[in-house]
Amino acid sequence: MPLKFIATLIGALSLSACASAPLTDASSLSATDNLKPGKTGRTTTKEYRDTTALNGVKRVYLHPTRLMTGSSTRYTLKDNERLLVLTEVEAQLCFELAERYEIVADAALSDAQVHSAVTWFEPTGTAGSGAAAALNFFIPGPLGLRVPGSLGGLAAEAELKQGKTQVAAVVWARQAQALGTDSPSLSRLGDALQFAEPFGDDAARVMSPEPLPAKRTYTTTNDPCLKYGGRINETGFVLDRVTGVYIPTDRTKAMEKTKFQKN
Repeated sequence: MPLKFIATLIGALSLSACASAPLTDASSLSATDNLKPGKTGRTTTKEYRDTTALNGVKRVYLHPTRLMTGSSTRYTLKDNERLLVLTEVEAQLCFELAERYEIVADAALSDAQVHSAVTWFEPTGTAGSGAAAALNFFIPGPLGLRVPGSLGGLAAEAELKQGKTQVAAVVWARQAQALGTDSPSLSRLGDALQFAEPFGDDAARVMSPEPLPAKRTYTTTNDPCLKYGGRINETGFVLDRVTGVYIPTDRTKAMEKTKFQKN
């Protein structure tokens, strides 16, 4: 492929590389008045945290992530796709918060409870992603190209509550960039699923006490998030590095297996 053509394409795509996902008006949060602008750029957030209250939290109960509905939400998710996205968001919240707090299975035993929701979803264009993966093979360096029109995204929110009092909250949105490190995917859910992890990172950051406690570690015998499967998608990680294509993890299979074992 001619280098001149690649250079021209990179220049054109860089003009649209800073597109950002919208923060929707629809919200499941108990309060939004305290939210202040946080990150801007490829990830956009609004955040609130009560450090004094957070420092008193030790045990956390995680409610299932739900899909927010309303006139300003935008998504086209089938039932099985909805379950995959919600489960991935819920899993990433569990993975991150479990490093900071004791995750309990009974809400009555918790000091605080986490509520979360997906508020916006943009599908990944699979045909354009395939073309981008092929093109990236010829381009050296850490940055890859994505085809405009194939850029998926995710918006989500979460809050930590003590009783009826909100002690931390984050509203979060991110869309794939035409030029950057977001891997293309042959799944309509590719971008939304890979963005669930940075959402979990930011939500846990906002919900963390200060200073941070020692990081909690677990084994397969005491991991409170084991029902979601492994924290690292090892097969997908290797394939991403080899092919440049993001391979999502289906965590619903792990959860179905857990239910079967319990029954």
